[in-house]
Amino acid sequence: MPVINSIADQKDEIAAWRQDLHKNPQTKYEEIFAGDLIAAKLDEWGVTYKRGMAETGIVATIEGQKTDSGKTIGLRADMDALDIQEKTGLPYASQNNGKMHACGHDGHMASLLGATKYLSENKNFNGKVHLIFQPGEEGGNGAHKMIAEGLFDEFPCDYVFGIHNWPKEPAGTIVMRAGPMMASVDEFKIEIIGKGGHAAIPETAIDPVIIASQIVTALQTIVSRNVNPIDTAVISVTSLNAGTEAFNIIPDTATLRGTVRTFNNDSRRMIKDRIETLCENIAQAFGATVDFNYGFETDATVNTADGVEIAANAATVVVGTENVDTNYSPTMAGEDFGAFLVEVPGAFVFVGQGNPDDPHGHNSTELHNPNYDFNDDVIPIGASYFAALAETYMPLEE
Repeated sequence: MPVINSIADQKDEIAAWRQDLHKNPQTKYEEIFAGDLIAAKLDEWGVTYKRGMAETGIVATIEGQKTDSGKTIGLRADMDALDIQEKTGLPYASQNNGKMHACGHDGHMASLLGATKYLSENKNFNGKVHLIFQPGEEGGNGAHKMIAEGLFDEFPCDYVFGIHNWPKEPAGTIVMRAGPMMASVDEFKIEIIGKGGHAAIPETAIDPVIIASQIVTALQTIVSRNVNPIDTAVISVTSLNAGTEAFNIIPDTATLRGTVRTFNNDSRRMIKDRIETLCENIAQAFGATVDFNYGFETDATVNTADGVEIAANAATVVVGTENVDTNYSPTMAGEDFGAFLVEVPGAFVFVGQGNPDDPHGHNSTELHNPNYDFNDDVIPIGASYFAALAETYMPLEE
């Protein structure tokens, strides 16, 4: 595979950094271990950086052999782990109880560090590269926080690029698309306030469990009857809590939680309004009230056409035309990299990491699973892709 030779030669060393990160996971805005490791490497390589953006984030800058092109790109890796108890049994499994790099952010950091080392040693480009190590991707809106603290004011970028490992595709592939790549992520909480009572005398109560059940069913009609069939949306109620284990008590309240995923901001706002209207009217029909809370959490990740063109050129250099797909199907999973793409053009790509010969192995296991593990064989590909973005977008000789 035509990855950069010097990066491939250092695969074991970079993988050791990755496994060290895997062994010491920390969740949003607690990524001190990762920050210390990254800062130590940057110091070792003489790369200038700013620490403390969005609490635990780091932004480093490398200038090429020349900078008169005036071009600048940002390369981003996320840092945080998940609240999951690891079950892989690997020698470098998480040492932090209930915390795990179950989404491969350890591999993203290692890949960007590998590219950073290569770029700092070779500087084979005309321009500047900003290396963005972002905290709080998993529910922390870290991208928004970095932007709010002036990321692109202090470190302006023509384009910004990110990667995510993708167990659904085999190692050696890189896939992407112009337009929506990943969905927006919203969260809702609906508390139904009824009137408790004896289960044998239901006429004296206002049963929030019945009302919650009606609401769950009604919410499923929004996508089928209010969203344009050409668009895509998902409403999932993921939690219904009510009462105690007592079999003969109607509780006072019931609480629903769930998520909404869309690619279209008009649909996004409409769905929020429809959920609220349905909840209030259904509750009123039964004589109850609702406390409705809705959060617009993460923007859809929408790649720009010019960003995808740059990304595809770099990916082709690394894995070959036959292993690059520029018309990949979008996913309803979310990623806060979308906030960067609202501000700056660019592209977010999936780097295949699955092993077709071992479909149930750690590298082929779905993300956010306690048996998942990042595929270290992919590190040279991810690092070479990051480096190729700098060298192909900002070549020394035009």
